[in-house]
Amino acid sequence: MTDWSLTLHASITEIGATAWDRCAGADNPFLNHAFFLALEESGSVGARTGWLPRYAALHDGSGLVAVAPLFLKGHSYGEYIFDQSWARAYEQAGGQYYPKLQIAVPFSPVSGQRLLIDPGQLAQGTIRGVFGDALRQACEELGLSSVHMSFCTEAEQDVLADHGWMKRIGLQYHWHNQGYADFEQFLEALASRKRKGIRRERREAQSCGLVFRTLRGPEITTQDWDRFYAFYQATIDRKRGQAYLTRRFFTLLSERLGERVVLMQALHQGAPVAAALNLAGRDTLYGRNWGCEGDWPFLHFELCYYQAIDFAIVEGLARVEAGAQGEHKIQRGYLPSLTYSSHFIRDPALARAVGPFLEEERAAILQEKEALASFSPYRHENSC
Repeated sequence: MTDWSLTLHASITEIGATAWDRCAGADNPFLNHAFFLALEESGSVGARTGWLPRYAALHDGSGLVAVAPLFLKGHSYGEYIFDQSWARAYEQAGGQYYPKLQIAVPFSPVSGQRLLIDPGQLAQGTIRGVFGDALRQACEELGLSSVHMSFCTEAEQDVLADHGWMKRIGLQYHWHNQGYADFEQFLEALASRKRKGIRRERREAQSCGLVFRTLRGPEITTQDWDRFYAFYQATIDRKRGQAYLTRRFFTLLSERLGERVVLMQALHQGAPVAAALNLAGRDTLYGRNWGCEGDWPFLHFELCYYQAIDFAIVEGLARVEAGAQGEHKIQRGYLPSLTYSSHFIRDPALARAVGPFLEEERAAILQEKEALASFSPYRHENSC
């Protein structure tokens, strides 16, 4: 019988970069040891933001088997999967919902594996189940209300469902590369009216004297990051949110992740007036943050959607994930895609209340996805 044990770490430095990255793999930069270390060292996670690192490491008798980005949280901000109504209902009934445990990439609605298993392990499904059970046990031993795993894979969700976790789904909008040679070939896959609309938007965005450029890793200067951080703060202020990410985080990000950091800028008379930050994975470009100064027609669509498609085609990437929300993305080639999360709630009474809600929500989201598919801009024979 395997001797399993779970250890929680208050810093990712307690888990070596080589061991962590062996489990995480090279596909998704948001899961890289260097990404989480940049969050820590910049003060973007920690007591200031309420994301307290508790990185989980699963061991068997011979050593490290799997890891997970786990955080202790006293709120539900920065997650993009909303459970505030559960918290309010539970606390009104006399329970204590916070603190809770969250398995997530902080502040980023990016999908991918969350239970990161050493590729040398053959029984991946079994280990996921063991990891899920160990996290449940940790929740119970710590006296916490719940454990939540955000934007995981469907396979992870299915395994955890057999171990007492509840399923939840959501919608995002992703662009899929069908082997296009260039942006024009992508446009030819669209219905005529949608094609004309995108051309008009690009034409108007580019007719204001703007120049667009893409910088990667070492090409991004301190001045570029200063301007981007000002845009980032302006966007947060407009949305009345909290600027979790510090200025230093962005410098560390480009230093640690190099060419995976992709900064797209719009310049007017030589000075940046807008920028969009992306991270490039092995087959996916992930949109992260954007901001601008001034009022420029269709600039958001150009910088965040069309420039991203251009980049993905040139680099041969299979997909662009442009972040959360936004039905307006559909007419621009980004189609509705399901996202997955898993939730363990310790109190059976709260779990019984949440369960039917999730079933109704799931049915509504599946119905919405089917309805939204009818708005696809692609010609029928080219639809994804």
